[in-house]
Amino acid sequence: MRITQRRGALQATALAGAVAVALAACGSDSGDGGGGGGGGQSPDDAAAEGGSLTVWAWEPTLESVVADYEEANPEVDIELVNAGTGNDQYTALQNAISAGSGVPDVAQIEYYALSQFSLAETVTDLSDLGAADLEGTFTPGPWSSVQSGEGIFGLPMDSGPMALFYNKTVFDEHNIEVPETWDQYVEAARKLQEADPNAYITSDTGDAGTTTSLIWQAGGQPYQVDGTTIGIDFTDEGSSQYAETWNTLVEEELVAPISGWTDEWYQGLADGTIATLAVGAWMPANLESGVASASGDWRVAPLPQWEEGANASAENGGSSLAVPAASENAALAYDFIAYATAEEGVQTRLDEGAFPATVEHMESEEFLNREFEYFGGQQANKIFAESASNVLEGWTYLPFQVYANSIYSDTVGQAYVSDTTIAEGLQAWQEASIDYAEEQGFTVE
Repeated sequence: MRITQRRGALQATALAGAVAVALAACGSDSGDGGGGGGGGQSPDDAAAEGGSLTVWAWEPTLESVVADYEEANPEVDIELVNAGTGNDQYTALQNAISAGSGVPDVAQIEYYALSQFSLAETVTDLSDLGAADLEGTFTPGPWSSVQSGEGIFGLPMDSGPMALFYNKTVFDEHNIEVPETWDQYVEAARKLQEADPNAYITSDTGDAGTTTSLIWQAGGQPYQVDGTTIGIDFTDEGSSQYAETWNTLVEEELVAPISGWTDEWYQGLADGTIATLAVGAWMPANLESGVASASGDWRVAPLPQWEEGANASAENGGSSLAVPAASENAALAYDFIAYATAEEGVQTRLDEGAFPATVEHMESEEFLNREFEYFGGQQANKIFAESASNVLEGWTYLPFQVYANSIYSDTVGQAYVSDTTIAEGLQAWQEASIDYAEEQGFTVE
């Protein structure tokens, strides 16, 4: 196994190109689309024969999964490449697809982004490779997220029901109670700032994924999608509720102006100057690997509610493993992703703090009763599983969500650096997304 890191800059033009190709594909008579299989070879035979795979992924537990897979399949050599997180990787992937070279055999693609690649037929329909036989293996949300039309374009690697990760040591030091509502969260942020001007309730410089997830939890449904007909409206009650609360946090400078996944962010999580994270259940593995020095300080609580007494949650992140259509090793690539998402690799990832998308593991007593040393022995999976059962139904992403997220900083993100409010930023995001949709040939209603 080789582990490689690459860096790619976000280029909205590359993402736009993906959508243009997607719409062209929608208008064609290309059949079921989405790439080929393994030339008639079964995944089992491909693994026995061996070969080389390039896997683009940023999720830390995959390093162990790759090592275990190579041990079980000694004829296979895998290069694990970190080509960037989220949009950075998608840009690099689209650039490689457009160039016709350097495309990996496997790519980690978050659920919100997968439809953009499946619509463009640049990822393989895995149905005939064995994915069609996995019905019932995965929980409903992740399983539906990897399907489009009659095709299955990835296998669910994890899911992201949201929870509140908080630094108990900091909360105890300043006598701050764990907030049960977002109003209480704002009050906790104020109290923390009063006690320690260098400490913040969280960090935020504007993140599209956090915004859409919290609007989702508030009951908002700003996106409506029916094939290539879409609607975008950020004036609904859930969006407005999020905008008002988050604008207070930003306007009162209660959030640290630190971007996620940076060295400064990791340092803030480690030293207690960033006291909470409202993110998906995939976070423990990242804390254990990136903030090891704070082991024992952190705990997990249910996500604060928008209305007192409510019990609503949303997904935040969560990824599939997909096989780009340009791969010449689709059967072998499928064998690896099936191992990682539905076979022995699942337990390997769970042992390192990942959260499953598989029914068997989600419901097992071993999983639910696991005590996390990092969280002071807390059985955090019970909180995550409860959150998963409370995810609100009806949410959908745009078929060009990758592009929409790429222009977030130019719209909503301006609220963090100017006099623009969050609500005004959402309106600008709406208008820019509608303009783009119409330019690309979508019907907007």
